[in-house]
Amino acid sequence: MHDHENSERLASYADVLACELPDAWTSAYHPPEDKDDLAELADRIWDLDLVAESLAEHPLQQAAVLTRPDGAQLVVLDRHDERGGFLIAAVAPRELPDEAYRGVREPGGIALTDDPFLSAEHVAGDLLARYDTALAQARHNAVAGIQPSQPERVVLTWQQDGSLAAAPVGETATAVLAANGFVQDKQTGIYRLSGDDTTAQARAVRETGRQLDAHGIDTALQHPSGRIAPTATPAARPAAPATPHTPANRTR
Repeated sequence: MHDHENSERLASYADVLACELPDAWTSAYHPPEDKDDLAELADRIWDLDLVAESLAEHPLQQAAVLTRPDGAQLVVLDRHDERGGFLIAAVAPRELPDEAYRGVREPGGIALTDDPFLSAEHVAGDLLARYDTALAQARHNAVAGIQPSQPERVVLTWQQDGSLAAAPVGETATAVLAANGFVQDKQTGIYRLSGDDTTAQARAVRETGRQLDAHGIDTALQHPSGRIAPTATPAARPAAPATPHTPANRTR
């Protein structure tokens, strides 16, 4: 049976904590009924220490997610010991590919007291500083793995998770990518096309190439370690994309 008193305590605590943190954080509570959201959230918790140990023994049953305008997120969850209070951890952005996290130290979570005002000071002076550093490194890694485009050529770079990424130059190329299913990461400016459905992905790449060619813009498909050939094949006639890489496990 769901403990409504406990859920209200967690939700209220997270609301106060969000208001006390620097910048404009908002709070959203996920009850036990949000099973899919909680499962996806648990997979993105960026911790290999305190919070990971707790989740190994007590799977996520409820949580409150704090979100900052730039997309950064923190999760507040129950603490299952005699000390009371809560746990809080960073959440890894879903839009970054797995390889962006390699070599980035996890911003491990921390324990919070029952006082959200004191806890906000602790979070701001400890967890947030480490989280922002880790985010900056991961976002840099994500951009570093993308081959640069040019005004007359858009480079689509294969990612380890099977997606394609591009850093378009100019409004025309940007509009074409967006119209064909590429989604922009607001923090890096990178456009990504999911590889979950390879048939749809191949169709989108062909249509992207056709539309770009109509504007006099070529397209090249590259692996992250590849180099752009001086005579890249125009994307109006690209072959279906090669079989995507096997998704890599994110280290966090």
